[in-house]
Amino acid sequence: MSNADFEPARLTVRLGALAANYRTFQRLSGNAAVAGVVKADGYGCGALETARTLRRAGCDTFFVARLSEGIAVRNVIPDSRIFVLDGVQRDTLPAFVSHKLTPVLNSLDEIALWSDTARKARTEYEAAIHLDTGMNRLGLPHEELNALANELNSRLGGIRIALLMSHLACADDSESGMNREQFARFKAALARLPAAPASLASSGGVLLGKDYVFDMVRPGIGLYGGNPQVSGKPNPFQTVALMTGKILQLRRVDSGGSVGYGATFRIGRETVLATVALGYADGLMRALSNNGFGAIAGYRAPVAGRVSMDLVTLDVTDVPASALRVGADVEFFGDTISLEETAAAANTANYELLTSLGPRIPRRYVEAAR
Repeated sequence: MSNADFEPARLTVRLGALAANYRTFQRLSGNAAVAGVVKADGYGCGALETARTLRRAGCDTFFVARLSEGIAVRNVIPDSRIFVLDGVQRDTLPAFVSHKLTPVLNSLDEIALWSDTARKARTEYEAAIHLDTGMNRLGLPHEELNALANELNSRLGGIRIALLMSHLACADDSESGMNREQFARFKAALARLPAAPASLASSGGVLLGKDYVFDMVRPGIGLYGGNPQVSGKPNPFQTVALMTGKILQLRRVDSGGSVGYGATFRIGRETVLATVALGYADGLMRALSNNGFGAIAGYRAPVAGRVSMDLVTLDVTDVPASALRVGADVEFFGDTISLEETAAAANTANYELLTSLGPRIPRRYVEAAR
């Protein structure tokens, strides 16, 4: 092994588990199509590798957020439909056409722009139309839906509707009344528009039941092993991502000292400390300072002191000495510590943990599910 081969930290991505999660969504969704959401660099796991894996598993429709993401993914899946959630702007028109990307149209202005482009080219361009059913984020609000429904022929010239879609605000909470409200609004909107495939559910929406499935589902976090529910129900998806760093140094210290910047951790007993090559520059959130855990050979050890840019220190006093050695892997989320546990310790969401992973931490892909 050369010096360059040594990896002090890594994100291991199990492509077999990703494919298995895709099949789980197929089972849960019945006859509906299952698209793959690979935005934000495949939720931090690598958009190109995850897109290739999903394509091999049978996925032929993908969603990204940014135009640049769509162009990159198009290079590795030339035969699939790729929806771009940001919509289309005048400056991005040439790229959409040349890379055969499908915009999600979020306003009447975007619909008019796409329609005018198709008419000038004397052709039809496909698009999704996004309907806002209560998030007040992107999508046609109610007054724009009214205008569209009343002037369908004049506004939709040159546009072939590939999908009518909306997005649930509270799909992670199966008890929220907002889910039924948005479902009813979406059904009412569909009744006013031309017949086309419909999509309402992302990962959490699929778990709300068959009413929410419609013709297509758009799973994201569940594909990557995250639990899309906040109710405490068991996670039906396999672990895809494991974040690990290697122990760089072990030391025994007496009581009375402190650890890390700001001396926020005070040593109250004879303690064994492990300094690990992982920090917030890699995506290990600073909010885990004095609050999170690492796991060594299945044994948990608390974070001692602040997470710094490149390093984190653990109190490994209660970890068996047989498991402690320089170079040993320490897991911060994966099989022993779930993504959701680490997110809770950092007071954030599992989505943010994955998508905040820095480019410095290498992604290593394995075909096995575990």
